[in-house]
Amino acid sequence: MQVYILGGFLGSGKTSLLMRLATMFSERKAKVAILVNESGEIGVDGATLKAQGYDAMELPSGCICCSLSGTLQTALKNIKNDIDPDVIVIEPTGLALPHKVKELVHFACIEEEKCVIIGVCDIQRFRDLIKKKEEFFTRQMQGSDFILINKSDVAQPGEIEDATEWLKQRFPDKPIIPVSVKEGTNLEKAYELIQ
Repeated sequence: MQVYILGGFLGSGKTSLLMRLATMFSERKAKVAILVNESGEIGVDGATLKAQGYDAMELPSGCICCSLSGTLQTALKNIKNDIDPDVIVIEPTGLALPHKVKELVHFACIEEEKCVIIGVCDIQRFRDLIKKKEEFFTRQMQGSDFILINKSDVAQPGEIEDATEWLKQRFPDKPIIPVSVKEGTNLEKAYELIQ
């Protein structure tokens, strides 16, 4: 069972990416389960995902890497036992630290090497984010296996290059891919990094 954790600040495009990944895995004939931690964000809820045919579970308000850690572990064990999916996609709240979520996934008896963190960076708010929340943003991205710079379709000239350079200085070992999740642009490069 493979687990994908989507990490990124509020509004970065995690929910849109979750829907793209769920569709891609379904087209590959994989059984997909989705775990969403809304925490007050406007997004796709568990009922909507179920209506679209996905096995989905929505965790209550709170952050799955801190106040809901026990709830997350229980949910993962239940999904593993009841659904036995090929893939689980986890969308934590935009205030979560994905590497902490990965630790909890590992504690729930899922092998660490079967857990991938996809960092999602919003190019529209990138400059403001690193200006006001640089330490938090850096901590969010640090555990990522690769980072997507999302919303490339609305980027101003030079923004993608500036963000890529900033990210490469801090995370030289991580692939960094500019994408538009909304339009599907360049997602095939991200899919190549996904087993």
